[in-house]
Amino acid sequence: MTTSLFRATLILFVILLISSCKTDKKDTVKANNDKSFSIEHATGFDIVKEENQTKLIIKTPYPNSKETFTYTLGNENSDIKTPINKIVVTSTTHIPVLELLGKEQTLIGFPHTKYISSEKTRGLIDNGFVRELGKEQSLNTEVLLDIQPELVVGFSMGKTNKTFTTIEKAGIPVIINGDWLEETPLGRAEWIKVFGAIYNENKKADSIFNTIKTNYLEAIKIAERATNKPTILSGAIMSKDIWNLPAGESFVAQYLKDANLDYLWKDSKGKGSLSLSFESILDKGKNADFWIAPGYFSSKEQMLNSNNHYAEFKAFKNDKIYSPSLKKGKTGGVLYFELAPTRPDLVLKDIIKITHPELLSNYELTFFEKME
Repeated sequence: MTTSLFRATLILFVILLISSCKTDKKDTVKANNDKSFSIEHATGFDIVKEENQTKLIIKTPYPNSKETFTYTLGNENSDIKTPINKIVVTSTTHIPVLELLGKEQTLIGFPHTKYISSEKTRGLIDNGFVRELGKEQSLNTEVLLDIQPELVVGFSMGKTNKTFTTIEKAGIPVIINGDWLEETPLGRAEWIKVFGAIYNENKKADSIFNTIKTNYLEAIKIAERATNKPTILSGAIMSKDIWNLPAGESFVAQYLKDANLDYLWKDSKGKGSLSLSFESILDKGKNADFWIAPGYFSSKEQMLNSNNHYAEFKAFKNDKIYSPSLKKGKTGGVLYFELAPTRPDLVLKDIIKITHPELLSNYELTFFEKME
């Protein structure tokens, strides 16, 4: 992982935890899909309704996984008794989901709470309702077991983890959440339906997602009215003279395509990031109209202190550099990392506002700011 914005977005989704839980092949699950559990854009999970319980199937729990994890939801005879009243989540990306469902009060523990930027959940933290469970990649299992959550939602980079095994042996179920592995903005946002299932709020989750989806699709139509298609540069130098930027099939590139923009590396292969020489980036991107998401930098001065060749780019000279990592909560948490996966409609509108301002004259930026 690098510290470029694109890759930093991913690493902040997966900083913490690896899980061990029950496995079950998807083709062994035979049930009729309940209409309220229709999945449209996400590829990493399924929810199926059976007679007395619901099955949550995580199809892509970790990178390159060849197994699926299945959890039964329902009464006391299920893996997870629902609705959940006390939960621990391990990513700031889940905070907006809890708040949209009106379930933030069920959060009782979180690792490295300073990264949470939401004012509503910060209020719960400040008033002692949410326990600190550790810092960075460590999780304080002693504190977690003491507060006795009914469910832990974590991440996995592989099949097993001693920390999560300890939690499960204590009788606390762990769900592996693979939302960060989705390859489209709407696919990531649709994971709100997983939380809808564990809170018995299926219809509410479906309604929220449909609103986000409608807003996103409407934004695409607005962008289609643009009479020009500005060229886009992204990323920055991360080590020596190697520049990291989104690949042409990545979700970031999808945002740029949906905003009716000409991302200069749109034809490159791959769903992650590219690592290219500075010379090749300068040759192709020197005259790009806009520079979107310039890595971890917070100012043009900081960029020049890192590498004075950044000044050779047209977007740098014309003050057309925009970053989503400048808006932070009172304890330093970046709003974009927390809210963007759940609200891709706002990300897309931000990009349209920046590059086609005449199309959204009354819209104010949610995440991005011009770099000074």
